[in-house]
Amino acid sequence: MKKLSFKIWMLLLAFITITIVFLVIFSNFLYEELYVQHTETSMKEVAKNIQRTYSGGVVTDDFIKQTEAYNRFSNIEVFTVRNPRELSACIPFDIDYDSLIGADERAKLIAGNPVTKRGFESRFDREVVSVIYPLVDENRLEGIIYLYVPLTKITELASNDIFFLIGIVSLLLIAMAFISLKSLQRVLTPLAKLKEAAISMANGNYDTRVEVKSQDEVGELAQTFNQMAASIQEEDEKKQDFLSIVSHELRTPISYIKGYGEAFEQNLVSEEQKEEIYHLIVREANRMQKLTNDLLTVSRTEGIESVEISPLIVAESIREVIHLERSNIQGKKLKFSIDVDEELILAADEQMTKRILINIMENAIRYSPVGATIFIANSNNTITIKDEGCGIEAEHLTHITERFYRVNKARSRSDGGTGLGLSIASQLISMQKGKLAFTSEVGKGTTVHITLPIWEDSFI
Repeated sequence: MKKLSFKIWMLLLAFITITIVFLVIFSNFLYEELYVQHTETSMKEVAKNIQRTYSGGVVTDDFIKQTEAYNRFSNIEVFTVRNPRELSACIPFDIDYDSLIGADERAKLIAGNPVTKRGFESRFDREVVSVIYPLVDENRLEGIIYLYVPLTKITELASNDIFFLIGIVSLLLIAMAFISLKSLQRVLTPLAKLKEAAISMANGNYDTRVEVKSQDEVGELAQTFNQMAASIQEEDEKKQDFLSIVSHELRTPISYIKGYGEAFEQNLVSEEQKEEIYHLIVREANRMQKLTNDLLTVSRTEGIESVEISPLIVAESIREVIHLERSNIQGKKLKFSIDVDEELILAADEQMTKRILINIMENAIRYSPVGATIFIANSNNTITIKDEGCGIEAEHLTHITERFYRVNKARSRSDGGTGLGLSIASQLISMQKGKLAFTSEVGKGTTVHITLPIWEDSFI
């Protein structure tokens, strides 16, 4: 009783029943109000026309015959009598005088007024409509013109076939109920499947899909559900991969620190090994700190909805970033060759752009050999940072901005990379409507191309 399909089905049946009842009532109304009214009006017109041919005096036999001749051309029964009391003799029914014309009606006729009657006549045992017009001469009622038409109700017309009609209507109702039930099942079955799929999704089965057979709104809803399920499944897989990689990245330094810590606790480390082990512990701690900071940056970046764009002098930002990285540079005795237009002003967020430059330069410094040179230049609004490192094979270039993607995993972990730097840089550039591209040649180095919108007066 609580199912939506049953409620809609009952509603449709009620609607169909009400429609049939309304059609019956409306048809009866049309018959009573339009057909009967039209018939009455027609009889009045005929009676008036006949009445106009009366010239006064005694009603002659020729007038009576002329009136009766009208019956040959019309379905209206018309006759004329000289005395209303003769009326019963002219009607093909066995009646008395007062059954058709009462005292009040006779008085109206004597006064020269017509009489109209509609209703059940017990003597006829049926509905009739009749019009009676007087033939008056000098205040004397010389005769009357009587017109009548038997009325038959629609139910009477159908009385002979009433069982047939009831059967047809019953079959029609059964057929419409069956068709509406099947139509509802066809419409609501996909919704029931969607409900089951949603419950399955809520239980964590993200590979649940709904079969789409129709192209209507329900079919579009099913397609949207499948797209949503695919997106949720993809995000869930990304989350699982992300957690797995983060756990793996943290497990290694934690294992190092825990293992060496226990070795110190149990006095298993010799004096000659202490300095080296201290260095390893500090390196792994720094890597954990770097990874934690990068993860925090990723989380904050995904939560940013708008970027504060302002004029940014690129040359100044590059010099500030090189100053921040001076400790790394000095350790490897690197040199910088800077050829950046001092007048170049980009439309960018200052902190985001510095973060991008730091990540790119850290990679260039990390993979450059001792004593190498890092070249920084610009062509219009594109900044290029080129190192003299080992280079990257072409098959890796399209993946290096993916999170935790490592070209050489063993080497990356040993030099402190987290696998998030280029991913963060790519995301920050995209947020500023810029582009990030790479070109590389194995054994000769890698060039990073950073393109950001140039500052124009329209930004002011």
